[in-house]
Amino acid sequence: MRDYALSIAFWELAALVVALRVKWVEPSAHYTDLLLVYSVRHLCVALLTPPLFYLVNRWPITEAPLRRATLYALGIAPFSVAFGVMRWLMLPTFDEITGSFRPRTLMSLEDLTVGALADLMLVYVGIIGVAHAYAYFVRGRRLEIERLQLRQSLAQSELQALRAQLRPHFLFNTLQGISALIDADPPLAQRMLEALASLLRKVLAFGSTDLIPLRQELAVVDAYLSLEQMRMGRRLQVRRQISPEAQNEQVPQLLLQPLVENAIVHGIACAPAGGWLELQAQVEQARLVLVIRNSVGGQPQPGSGVGIDNTRARLRYLYRDDASFSFTILPEGVAEARLSLPAFIAAMAQPPLAVTE
Repeated sequence: MRDYALSIAFWELAALVVALRVKWVEPSAHYTDLLLVYSVRHLCVALLTPPLFYLVNRWPITEAPLRRATLYALGIAPFSVAFGVMRWLMLPTFDEITGSFRPRTLMSLEDLTVGALADLMLVYVGIIGVAHAYAYFVRGRRLEIERLQLRQSLAQSELQALRAQLRPHFLFNTLQGISALIDADPPLAQRMLEALASLLRKVLAFGSTDLIPLRQELAVVDAYLSLEQMRMGRRLQVRRQISPEAQNEQVPQLLLQPLVENAIVHGIACAPAGGWLELQAQVEQARLVLVIRNSVGGQPQPGSGVGIDNTRARLRYLYRDDASFSFTILPEGVAEARLSLPAFIAAMAQPPLAVTE
């Protein structure tokens, strides 16, 4: 019904314009009769337009072009007959010379079909052309929507894979450190296992959520750092500069922990004297700036770890070009990871459900 309503509205507006034009050219003509005649004529075309749009959408000329072009060319005949019959039944033939209606006869029916064939052909070709253009537009838009949905699905799958990569990574590294202490210091190994269980509960509480408040991400980082400080003791010094307004800003879950782990494994733990780690977070010009600095000493382990590559990939999927990440080794022997994200607070965000033991 919507298609017919739009078609009738368009063609009746055209009838109004045509009637005004004829009245302008022939001032002696009765405008009421002209409007009636052209309204009925355009109503017949309006009723035939949606079926033609359906046929074009169902059988576009791009598929088997020669055969379908021939069929559409032959379609002018049934279109003219249908138009003539409807026009003849709705209103008697109007004689534009005398300005009067003539009785319905077979000859007048022939005039409405064969006699008006040239005009009907132009109308028919115009409708077929517009129908094909509209069909191409709709199909192109549908394909674009499908591509966007596929791209979003792939991005979501990739994000889930990246998140899944982080959890076993730091878990295996931590378990490896605990295993080395089981024989040397069993009480410390026991405390580290308990701290690890608490850390895993915090991580699992986030579920599949992409963004969480920074304060919750920092809680995970603190839990991880407590594990490392148990293992390294005074060899690991931690400093924090977290501005209050940054606490509720939204960040991807497990964004900082891999970078902190990377700083400890490749920059601090390999130094006999240990080193320091500094965390900074502040809001600058509607952006959340996060900085992780650490001392670099000793012989670092090969590679830069999962943290850096994983962080770049996740930011690319979540923010496209609206986030930046850099990792540099400064001349004074300091490694710096700097992130700049759009600053926003999800006021309606619900805290994750706690995972009970």
